[in-house]
Amino acid sequence: MIRRSKATLIFVGAVLTIGAVLIYNHWRSSAFEASKQVPMASEPAVRPSVNVLRVEPGRYQAQMTGYGATKPRFELTLSTQVTGQVKQVASDFEAGNRVKAGTVLLELENSEYRAALASAEESLAKAKLALLQEQREGVQAQAEWRASGLDGEPASELVLRQPQLAAARATLKNAEASVTQARRDLEQTRVKAPFDALITSRSAAPGSYLQTGGEVGSLLSTDRLEVAIALSAQDWASLPALEQMREAQWQVSLHNVENNQHWQATVVRAEQSLDETTRQRALIVAAQNPLEQVPELLPGTFVEARIPGREIDNLWKLPSSALSQRGNIWYVSEENALVSLAVQPLFADAEAIFIAAPAAMLNAAQQILVHPLSSYLDGMQVNPVEVSNE
Repeated sequence: MIRRSKATLIFVGAVLTIGAVLIYNHWRSSAFEASKQVPMASEPAVRPSVNVLRVEPGRYQAQMTGYGATKPRFELTLSTQVTGQVKQVASDFEAGNRVKAGTVLLELENSEYRAALASAEESLAKAKLALLQEQREGVQAQAEWRASGLDGEPASELVLRQPQLAAARATLKNAEASVTQARRDLEQTRVKAPFDALITSRSAAPGSYLQTGGEVGSLLSTDRLEVAIALSAQDWASLPALEQMREAQWQVSLHNVENNQHWQATVVRAEQSLDETTRQRALIVAAQNPLEQVPELLPGTFVEARIPGREIDNLWKLPSSALSQRGNIWYVSEENALVSLAVQPLFADAEAIFIAAPAAMLNAAQQILVHPLSSYLDGMQVNPVEVSNE
């Protein structure tokens, strides 16, 4: 009896245990299903903060920058106009020296040329005398013709000595030309500087024999140095008219690219053709008396030219960092979303770029990103943080 009771208790315990396990598993399954059906609350997305500059369209003076090397107005290979042996070379005729226009740099042996001038002057004197004699004989011939009582003109012009008179006048004219040429040849035995010049080389020495056209040395003019500054069509559009700049002696600042030296120049002219390679046209500026300035502006100096242009309306002034590597700027819309805008700066200075504001954005200030990142996307929600324009 006792054994039957124990068996019953064991059976009941087992049934209860199995039931408890089944109830627990059912509860876990129901809880899991319920957890899938009830969504968990998600955290709101964090908007990145971006530094923006509030800008409005303004009026600014254009500033163009170009580069070029200074060149003299004249470069000359000096040569002789007559043949001869070098008699004397001036002490100043050395590379690096400066000379005034008309300075005698070199003299050739001139004895033959002095003799030629004397001979020409003698021939001239004889031609003058011959002309006077022929004029007198012509007057006498006319008197004799009238005294002959013959009517009309003589059958030959020789009677009144008209051809002889014309020949005497031609001889005199040739003699005068010979004297002029002989004087010129004698004068050209003294080789002079044709303008205020900087001597860059000397190739003649005392005792050397030079043929006509023989090289003596090389000179550069010192009255002014010029710089050709290549400008794009957009740059030209930002400048006043060329004639206006010439009349106003438009000032251009030249800066040595290797140090802080600078000089002033003025607009003198412009090239009237485009460079075949760059398709740009050059503006020519000139610095007067470059070797008299402090510091001296030397030929061949590579300079940066800063050219002020005309004033332009409706421009944004932005830091250069606002322009992305792809040539875009980014601004924040009223909905705090990023928007990219493809732009082309009209000009720039050392600290800023200047961009024409779109017509649709002229009436309100815009929030322009100061440092756009390459990872930004149009429509991205951001938190704009305004910074000062300093």
